[in-house]
Amino acid sequence: MTHHRPENAAMIKLTNVSKVYPNQTKGLQQIHLSIDQGEFVAVVGLSGAGKSTLLRAINRLHDITEGDIEIHGASITRAEGRQLRMLRRDIGMIFQGFNLVKRSSVLRNVLAGRVGHHGTLRTILGLFPKQDVDLAFEALARVNLIEKAYARADELSGGQQQRVAIARVLAQEAKIILADEPVASLDPLTTKQVMDDLLHINQELKITTIINLHDIDLARAYATRIIGLRAGEIVFDGPVEEATDERFTEIYGRTLRAESVQEINA
Repeated sequence: MTHHRPENAAMIKLTNVSKVYPNQTKGLQQIHLSIDQGEFVAVVGLSGAGKSTLLRAINRLHDITEGDIEIHGASITRAEGRQLRMLRRDIGMIFQGFNLVKRSSVLRNVLAGRVGHHGTLRTILGLFPKQDVDLAFEALARVNLIEKAYARADELSGGQQQRVAIARVLAQEAKIILADEPVASLDPLTTKQVMDDLLHINQELKITTIINLHDIDLARAYATRIIGLRAGEIVFDGPVEEATDERFTEIYGRTLRAESVQEINA
């Protein structure tokens, strides 16, 4: 079933999106946001500002309290059953904790990206057609990990595990990548490798990428657009050139002295 996609619909569109948790905490407050295909967007803000809630709302890991979220012109908020599965298939998620099956091989973890394209039974039995395996190897080649295909995931370093997670999203053939603090637990050199991978994939494959980051300098170095969240509200949304120290001070509600940058990055 093909969804009718308006010619110039945004890839992701949030209209008046709010999320209130059962304890009445406001996760998101009246978010209006439009993201076009191929953008590389960094979402910045303190812990608890709503960054994770925003990402999880886009692929409906969290249901929203009000408003609507559209993926390529189709509402994921109202989608059910097969339509929801089809929309989710287009959205790859990368987590801070990698979310790999540690005892499985790297190849099997990457092939898990194909699950949305097949029935559950085939997946459980590990019956993937040859073209899926080819796709998985291609994905591993993009993140320079082909030689690790048959290693167990838990034998890899943190940076390598995150790159396996990126390969899994590539094997999924996602049109959107949502990355939630993907480098928070990595050292600076490994962080650069993972961010470089995400950037190259964005530039070469035109996959729309939204990445939550604590680190202001990383956001500036990689993103073309920065969205600042504070207490569930968008307080900045603009090209990276406009994200000055003064603007970041507004987002974080404090001056960016050395010690506060350390705290922000904690």
